[in-house]
Amino acid sequence: MPDFYEVLGVNRNADAQTIKSAYRRLAKQHHPDRNPGDNKAEQVFKDVNRAYEVLKDPERRNAYDQMGHAAFEEGLQAGTAGPGGFGGFGDIFDSIFRDFMGGGRRTSRSARGADLQYALAVTLEEAYRGANKTIRFSADETCERCGGSGAEGNRLATCSMCNGSGEMSARRGMMIFQQTCPSCRGRGQIIEVPCNACRGGGRVRRSRSVDVKIPPGVDDGTRLRLTGKGEASAPGSRSGDLYVFMEIEPHPLFERDREHLQMTVPIPFETAALGAEVVVPSLDGGRVKLAIPAGAQNGQKFRLRGKGMPRLQHGGHGDLYVQISVEVPSKLTRQQKQALEALAGDMTARNYPAIAEFEAAVRRSSAP
Repeated sequence: MPDFYEVLGVNRNADAQTIKSAYRRLAKQHHPDRNPGDNKAEQVFKDVNRAYEVLKDPERRNAYDQMGHAAFEEGLQAGTAGPGGFGGFGDIFDSIFRDFMGGGRRTSRSARGADLQYALAVTLEEAYRGANKTIRFSADETCERCGGSGAEGNRLATCSMCNGSGEMSARRGMMIFQQTCPSCRGRGQIIEVPCNACRGGGRVRRSRSVDVKIPPGVDDGTRLRLTGKGEASAPGSRSGDLYVFMEIEPHPLFERDREHLQMTVPIPFETAALGAEVVVPSLDGGRVKLAIPAGAQNGQKFRLRGKGMPRLQHGGHGDLYVQISVEVPSKLTRQQKQALEALAGDMTARNYPAIAEFEAAVRRSSAP
């Protein structure tokens, strides 16, 4: 099994954010839906998910750093600490007490199904209003032919190695304890004739559709968890979960900054000079009136309260910040040019305080 740090392409001292960023990049790159029929990409995707499941959790990561993959192998790891905190000793004491109390066969600890991830493209309008979308992807599902047992006709035979108990006795020094039967892996039963549909795996790969309800206010990277919509598990355990990550598409007018929106609105130079009321669009589909004061400057920003994005968890809306871009006419008629020249002749330093201040600063800096 490959080293988890090498799988994600990070060093062993990487912080949680670096690990998360590497995981998201690789999961997106090798996602089966983006690489249909590519078995190598699918295997890389599974390895990336497996590595992240361990390294994202501080306790599991610490166990992995100390013991490597052995920390997560099923069965006894005597004298070591696994992700549960006590490693193999938990199995030892559990076995001792069950033997003392006359306990019978233990229940097979089937692993839950694998979690899946899906990157969902969402427009800014959908993120504003909320939306219902249907996504399609491939996942392992319980085989209908055998019900997940992996055996043809669901016919299973008692394991001859453990006599159906799912466990076998083992001695470590002075202690005798139980460990999972390596033949049946704790199930107590074995497959004699594999199911023709799933070839004994108990699961088959199928395409499925899932409806996703997107709440208003989601942002780029927002994660929605759909419980039980991941891959199927072995019989007796629950399916994994589906994690849907939002990818907000760029908008031609608005830029987003968390719950706030920003946009640039061009206005003619006479509007900036004289002042006027302009109309700007909003994401709710309406129009908002914005009063531009006389003497407004290029790049000046105005704030429209409550016209931003919905706040996902706290309610209410952010604000819309409108930056004006003063446009100077590129072409003038003779009459327009004459009118402007006449106007310019009436202008003084009082009309252009910034220019007057700049020229004064230049004179001061060049004075002996």
